Amino acid sequence: MKPYAWLAARPTRGVIASIPHTGTWLPDTVRARLSSDAMRALPMTDWHLHELYDFLPSLGVPVLHATVSRFAGDLNRSATPMALYPGRVETGVIPLQTFWGDTVWADPPSPRESDEWIAQWHRPYHEQLSARIGNLIERFGRVVLFDLHSVASAENSIHGALEHDIYLGNRDGASCSDALIDAVERAYVDQGFSVVRNDPYKGGFITQNYGGLDGVDALQIEMVQRVYMDEGRPDAATGSERFAEAKRVLTGVFGEILDRAVPSSRT
Repeated sequence: MKPYAWLAARPTRGVIASIPHTGTWLPDTVRARLSSDAMRALPMTDWHLHELYDFLPSLGVPVLHATVSRFAGDLNRSATPMALYPGRVETGVIPLQTFWGDTVWADPPSPRESDEWIAQWHRPYHEQLSARIGNLIERFGRVVLFDLHSVASAENSIHGALEHDIYLGNRDGASCSDALIDAVERAYVDQGFSVVRNDPYKGGFITQNYGGLDGVDALQIEMVQRVYMDEGRPDAATGSERFAEAKRVLTGVFGEILDRAVPSSRT
């Protein structure tokens, strides 16, 4: 099983999207080592985002998304230890606890197994993302990377209950320009969303790592899951009216973002 899949597009400008936490596949031998049925239900999954954002290729934006659960290798964490939020509770590249403090593994992977999982599932995703970003820079001169996430709105060990709809993170201005984050915020607000910047989410490893490259603006977009689904019933999300309406509205949001923030570049 490849740890990634592409929603292919013919790029019309230097934009790419990444969805690192939508994967749900695990080998049976790995799933059996989880601590409980609650863990086998894969909490911390960004449910169905690859389906919610499947309109992006029609706007000329290719999408790389995870197929493997973050429990086997969190693609938005560094493969080597790195504090994204010093002093705050964090989950590592192989999470041992959830955001609610629950134990993930009855039989945690050994250091050797962790290295194997990183090589098998974490590294290939980043190789794909790095290569495509490089190609887009060569073609268009600059690239905008949107790292797309969703989150349950309930209180956890990182934050209280989330009252806003959209949480934008650009590492306090380090990973993308003010012009980009301003344009993104305006596009969401124009559609009735409430938006917060860099609190409690500033952007993870993908935003920090790729946003530090020459020619790349990287922005994490975190959306509360109640926007597009009943948070208690992820299995019923994709056929719901709420899901369809969210996709319709988000199509308009991203059309506006692209028009405002990513003008046509050289080809």
